[in-house]
Amino acid sequence: MKRPQWITIGAGITLVLIIFLWGKFTPARSSKPALSANEGVNSLSVSADSIIEAAKKRLTPEQMIRINTLENSISRGDVKDQQIKVYKEMARLWADSAAAFEPYAWYTGEAARLENSEKSLNFAARLFLNSMESEGNSEKRRWEALQAKDLFERSLKLNPDNDSSIVGLGACYLFGGISAAPMEGIIKIKSVLDKDSNNVYALVTMAKGSLMSGQYDKAINRLEAVNRVMPENLEAIMLLADTFERMNDKKSAAGWYQKSLKYINRQDVRAEVERRIEELKK
Repeated sequence: MKRPQWITIGAGITLVLIIFLWGKFTPARSSKPALSANEGVNSLSVSADSIIEAAKKRLTPEQMIRINTLENSISRGDVKDQQIKVYKEMARLWADSAAAFEPYAWYTGEAARLENSEKSLNFAARLFLNSMESEGNSEKRRWEALQAKDLFERSLKLNPDNDSSIVGLGACYLFGGISAAPMEGIIKIKSVLDKDSNNVYALVTMAKGSLMSGQYDKAINRLEAVNRVMPENLEAIMLLADTFERMNDKKSAAGWYQKSLKYINRQDVRAEVERRIEELKK
């Protein structure tokens, strides 16, 4: 399964595909020391330039001509609105024609930084954050986490009370390997739960953190809380099924997988879930 599926499927189905086609939710642990919060992209072997250059190698000659033309127009542009327009056009080209996620996200982020609106910054931040959670390469995951962190921080300067942005920023620290102290991320997420104990995004994010550290009981408690508040939340249902399966509670796992079928429209994913249920019943 190739990464550019992000263009066509929703967040819930993306998680299902991650679980069934890429493996269970387990953020990869890096063997390298974590970056401190003050270290930036320059400390990584992965950069926007290296990612874009690698992606260019897969382009057709016609695509390369279009990309180079747009890049040159960026360097010549003196007006911010003109630069924003070109960045967005670059993003569309990388998404639609080249089907390359990282350059698409990068140029979307660059446009958002220039626009400096809460909506555009949050959208770009979530592109990086969602990709980061399923990224197996530790250096690329850190790069994506740093991009998301910067975008969330810019958004929070505009609206410090946006709980979703606070949780997103916390997730960057918790899963991105950008801090020697993941508790920094947990503190941010807990600050949201202290205000609203039923915040679904915060509960799911904390549950993922519990899964990462092997605290299955905590993960289950948080995911069941999500299910009570939002029974149709497919991500929570699939994570519950996955967690019970890890605990070798096959009956409970099969039950949660069965509940997920109600919310899955894609036939290939439904077939895989049904196969999993039958295996658990053996």
